[in-house]
Amino acid sequence: MVPAYNEIDNVPLLVEAVAAALPDVRWEIVFVDDDSPDGTAARVRDLAMRDHRVRIVHRVGRRGLASACVEGVMATAAPYVAVMDADLQHDERLLGRMLATLREGNVDLVVGSRYCAGGGLGDWAKGRAAASRLATRMAVMLTRTPIGDPMSGFFMMTRAAFERSLPKLSTVGFKILLDIAASAPAPLRVAELPYVFRCRQFGDSKLDALVLWEYLQLILDKAFGRIVPIRFIGFGLVGAIGLAIHFLILSALYLGVGLSFGASQLAATVVAISNNFFLNNLLTYRDQRLRGPALVRGWLTFNLVCATGAVANIGIAEWLFVQHTYWMLSAVAGVLISVVWNYTMSSLFTWRKR
Repeated sequence: MVPAYNEIDNVPLLVEAVAAALPDVRWEIVFVDDDSPDGTAARVRDLAMRDHRVRIVHRVGRRGLASACVEGVMATAAPYVAVMDADLQHDERLLGRMLATLREGNVDLVVGSRYCAGGGLGDWAKGRAAASRLATRMAVMLTRTPIGDPMSGFFMMTRAAFERSLPKLSTVGFKILLDIAASAPAPLRVAELPYVFRCRQFGDSKLDALVLWEYLQLILDKAFGRIVPIRFIGFGLVGAIGLAIHFLILSALYLGVGLSFGASQLAATVVAISNNFFLNNLLTYRDQRLRGPALVRGWLTFNLVCATGAVANIGIAEWLFVQHTYWMLSAVAGVLISVVWNYTMSSLFTWRKR
């Protein structure tokens, strides 16, 4: 199973490499393409017309590496399933050893590891390598499965083990192995085989700051997702950033510039709400991101929703205060009601699924 986005040049090379790595194995390779603008899906279809082992799942209007992996695995009936990237950075020569290890029947999962003896990160910059190790330590705390490289995107497992984890998968972010291990009803039996991470030859890396946000979402979802929806947590985090911006602007205009309190409060509110809208559009609702005219309509509806939420905040807090509730508890209650209102209504009207 190979998730792909803008990998048109790598697709034929990967198919050739897999064929060379598994000469005596009945295999198929399922590319899951998120409607790449470079024509990746068309290139895969062209290959599939000449090689029945090549398949394509072309997704339109859906994005995400983890969800792509799930759809790719569910699109095949193979008893053993592997996940690897389309960028040729994973060593496909390891696939044969992974399969042989699984066929012995003593493990559920074989991980291509960069951190066990013989593995390596290749030519990664020191900063990226340090960030990867930190993320790995955080991931280990979440799983009951001892994996030295839970952030690896290169692994093979039995279908039975995958399907046991499937009901609780978050499909949030880009680290599907961590999701599988943390969702397993019982600790998985794991073997790790070393490999050295290669440099990308064609195309651009998909790693960016948004990937770090998705990783944080996955960690929070596995820690608190059974209690609070992960999207609501993200919405709340963005709201906290907006609150800080609100007070920063209010202080600058009222105390620094000498503008009246009312005018300063109005300006701070408008900027904070706009900040929350654009950050939520970029992060919290990344999979439903608004663009073009829809972005303008979304901004208007979000302002209306938040304005109503602000009225509810003030009204509920005032009512509780009149009922002799401690002033701080009254304020917190008003804020919570406002956040829940804003999240619910913006989900229905601003980022509603079409």
